[in-house]
Amino acid sequence: MSKANGGQAHPEVGAPTPGRSEPCPSTSRVQLGAFLMPSHPPERPLREAHEWDLKNLEYLDRVGFDEAWIGEHFTAPWEPIVAPDLMIAQAITRTRRIRLGPGGHLLPYYNPAVLAHRIAYLDHLSDGRIMFGVASGGVPTDWRLFDYVNLGELNREKTREAVEIILKIWNEPGPWRYPGKFWNVSLPEPMFGSLKYHVKPLQVPHPPMAIAGLSPKSPTLSLAGEYGLWPLSIAFSHRHLLSHWQSVVEGAVKAGKLADRAHWRINLPVYVAATDAEAINQVLNGPIGRAFNEYLMPLWRAAGLINSFKEDPSAPDDSVTLERMVKEAWLVGSPRTVIDKFLELQRYTGGFGGVLVTVFDHSEPAYERDWFESLRLLAEEVMPAVRDKLAGGRQSELKSA
Repeated sequence: MSKANGGQAHPEVGAPTPGRSEPCPSTSRVQLGAFLMPSHPPERPLREAHEWDLKNLEYLDRVGFDEAWIGEHFTAPWEPIVAPDLMIAQAITRTRRIRLGPGGHLLPYYNPAVLAHRIAYLDHLSDGRIMFGVASGGVPTDWRLFDYVNLGELNREKTREAVEIILKIWNEPGPWRYPGKFWNVSLPEPMFGSLKYHVKPLQVPHPPMAIAGLSPKSPTLSLAGEYGLWPLSIAFSHRHLLSHWQSVVEGAVKAGKLADRAHWRINLPVYVAATDAEAINQVLNGPIGRAFNEYLMPLWRAAGLINSFKEDPSAPDDSVTLERMVKEAWLVGSPRTVIDKFLELQRYTGGFGGVLVTVFDHSEPAYERDWFESLRLLAEEVMPAVRDKLAGGRQSELKSA
């Protein structure tokens, strides 16, 4: 994909070899991004939370992050941002280079024709920096808020139909009519000489579109392969990542497309400090530790989904501890340690196109400076070394071939 005005290009998913997974090209630039759930403790006033997220986005842009995704939830007090597109509209005016996207809009709760127009509009306002992340919605109180009681499967059906409609609006000239199971949408002929469909995305054919998945062998991520979307894996443990990619490939096989690892994004907690001990302490005894101990782990235990945090599914539930995840699953440590962990994650998964740092609320003065220093070290010390290592490894493979 490219911007209509000749700006930065975004690669498309091609389909030359159905049923095959494209190796991640090590010579390409692995992307560094951030994922804002956004997470804030429930006592944080909503305006303060919003402003601190914008401050983060400004800083990410300043130190050289490539992209940032902003989540959407309606009934999760620890994740209180209900309109990521409003945050993005403000962030556009405060940033210069970073790509921004909802991560993602919960498609079952929107008319897809409305979202197609809002994202196209943001694409123009940002001069082609918009990405479009979508999700099916996994919060049961959200389902009940919108009167969807089928606990997931109905949401996946609606997500599929919404993706089809949005892509059809962006890609197929009218007139046409889409008589769906959940929505009936038409792209009408021009009327009265001046009324017609006209708000098309700036990027051609449209902004990069991504879909998020968390559960093992995520059925939602199969849509990524089927429709050529970027897969966004939420990885509190590493074990499910291989099954995530399997879902993407299976979706690609179904559609006769090529699953491109360069589009795969992996989202997990990352923290860099001068020493391993300092980084581990900041995570265990800081805002990340609080969010997991008070919110995420109790939530998953109550929902019967604690296995999502386990590297060994046969391990007892009480084996899931914050200390274990910090040491075994997350990218936490000194720059040298995080470089090594990043490269090991590339080897373990077979390769991916970008890592997304999970952003937690470090707005308190006792934590903010160290958090921003972690982001700086990641962007300025860790990622250049990772990219050099990956490029060097790829060159060695080519010479020995």
